[in-house]
This record gives sequence, C-alpha cells and structure tokens, in this order.
Amino acid sequence: MIQFNIKILALATLLILFGCSEKELETLYESDNLRVKQITKNTFLHITYLNTEDYGKVACNGMIVIKNEEAIVVDTPTDSIGALELINWIQSDRKTKIIAVVPTHFHVDCLGSLNTFHKKGIPSYANEQTIKLAKASGFQIPQNGFDNSHQIDLDGAVLSNSYPGEGHTKDNIVVYFEPDKVLFGGCLIKSVGASKGNLNDANQEEWSTTVEKVKSNFGEAQFVIPGHGEVGGQELLDYTIELFK
Repeated sequence: MIQFNIKILALATLLILFGCSEKELETLYESDNLRVKQITKNTFLHITYLNTEDYGKVACNGMIVIKNEEAIVVDTPTDSIGALELINWIQSDRKTKIIAVVPTHFHVDCLGSLNTFHKKGIPSYANEQTIKLAKASGFQIPQNGFDNSHQIDLDGAVLSNSYPGEGHTKDNIVVYFEPDKVLFGGCLIKSVGASKGNLNDANQEEWSTTVEKVKSNFGEAQFVIPGHGEVGGQELLDYTIELFK
C-alpha cells in the first residue's frame, strides 16, 4: 500500500509539472448543459453532465475531431439538450458537417443522446459488443458495428477505433487521432487521483492488462482524455494500470 501511494504521488506530481490540465484549456463554448474546450488544432473536449445516485452530478467527457469542414464526435452528450447544443455549435459556429458519431461503450454517458444524432442523419459506429449490450439493456443502439478495429477517414486523416480488451466494460474501445497525437481513453482510463468509479460491468482482473496494451499501442500519444476528469498525458495510463493491479 505504501509503495502504491508513493507511485501515485509521483504520478500526480508529473501531471502538475507536465500534464495538460483541463483548467488550462481554452473554453470555446459554455452553457448550463455543455462546455467545449480546445485541446489541439483539430481536437476538442466536450463536457456534459449526468445525475447519478452514487456520485451526484458527474461531468462526462467526449471528444470532437474537426478537420477542415468535417467532424467526428466521440461519445455523445448525456442527453438530447446537450446533444442539440453540440450539434449546433459544430454545424453553425464551426460551419462543419458531422460525418460520424462513435460511442466508446454501452453506458448512458457514451450513447445517451445517440438518437438525437440519428435524427439529424448522422451515422454511428461502435464495437459489435456495444451494439449487443445496448440492445440487451434497452439503450439507444448504434447503427454500424465493427469487431476489433475500425477507421474513419476525416478529410484525408484517419480516426482509429480499437478494442484493447475488457476493463470498465466488456466492450470499451479507445479512439486515436494520430495527426494530433490525441488518445480518447473514455471510462477505461482514469484521471490521476480518481477512484475506481462504477464497477457494475467491470472486469477488474483484466483492466490493468488491457491498459498496458493501450500504452504499448499508443505510447506516442501526447494527450490522453479520460471518461471523467482532466485531460493529461501518458501518466493517466500509468495511474490506471497501478490502480487496478
């Protein structure tokens, strides 16, 4: 326990010294329902809120990637109000067409407003396991499935979706935009100092091993976005690995 605490303290110190704090990111849009912050030239953080019994009001992260006049949204806002604001911001403020939405697992903080995107004619892509689990749970269902990996062309650049294994859920994927070195880890990845969180559908035995695979595959990522909490770097992967060992 002492050794673990020393490692966590060291990781927290690195985050303070070198990390990308969400507080430092430029806010481009803010309302009671939605915040949008810029991470890099082409990538943005969208934040909406979920009221929970166990944790109260929880801020939930998603990613937007915009290249020229095309955009992809990773994880939907938690409800239709936030979704409509986000869609309007992308289409009206950025004058950009949304070509895809990608939920990273089947929980409501990832696909809670998926039908709002569908009604706007925006196609969705998800792990086949996510589609099955969403159907079984009575949640909103993604339209297009893939098995272990999938790529979406974004005006000549590639957004890569990949399934590294079980962790937060059986179906959780990570999303990488290589041109900007940004990795969206979703709820598989914890912000430094975070607790283990919701474990209802988790595989705690495999979680560390799965994140070790993510670290091996995306060791060049400079920005890592967790499902909740502040954006950081590779230290978020290290923290998550230690947390579930």
